[in-house]
Amino acid sequence: MARKTFISYKYSEAQGLRDKILKALGDDTIYYQGETSDSPDLTDTSTENIKENLKDMMHGTSVTIVVISPNLKNSKWIDWEIEYSLKEITRKDKTSRTNGVVGVIMKWNGDYGWIVGYKPYDDGCKPRTIENSKVYQIISKNRYNLIDPIYICERCKTVDKLSGSYISLIEEEDFLKDPSKYIENAYEKCEKIDTFDITKTR
Repeated sequence: MARKTFISYKYSEAQGLRDKILKALGDDTIYYQGETSDSPDLTDTSTENIKENLKDMMHGTSVTIVVISPNLKNSKWIDWEIEYSLKEITRKDKTSRTNGVVGVIMKWNGDYGWIVGYKPYDDGCKPRTIENSKVYQIISKNRYNLIDPIYICERCKTVDKLSGSYISLIEEEDFLKDPSKYIENAYEKCEKIDTFDITKTR
């Protein structure tokens, strides 16, 4: 089943990936609630006006897709958009539920080395690592936060990247191959949110 989605991204460097995501959604783009060519121009407007317009777009969505790009943290809005997604907000007499959130890691200069690494263990495991300094705290604090984690490897305490974190980070190539898989995974986690230790503030 398709979910109403909002895409949070840094316009100056991630617009291309945002467009690829919309193309990959195919017919499901009709459920996309983010900005379009019909959206108001917010270039020369106040902070509060921008927030109100963003709230209009985000309220009623169930999954937020965050494009993880190299200069993500220079954005004025992305951490606010994530916080808004994670909170239960009453707007126009309707209270929104906490969204599922999935991060899509942008390929940069041909690979993901700017944020992704691998840490080999003596037992042969080579789990993926994420450089937390590249993302907001509200993202890093919502990773590896399943209250009763299920380990892929008990010895090195490796968790599954989809089930072990409320905000999973997926490489763009994998996400674009099957966006509905990762959107649905994010939605399923918001349905069982009590199984995660959620941080909702920046």
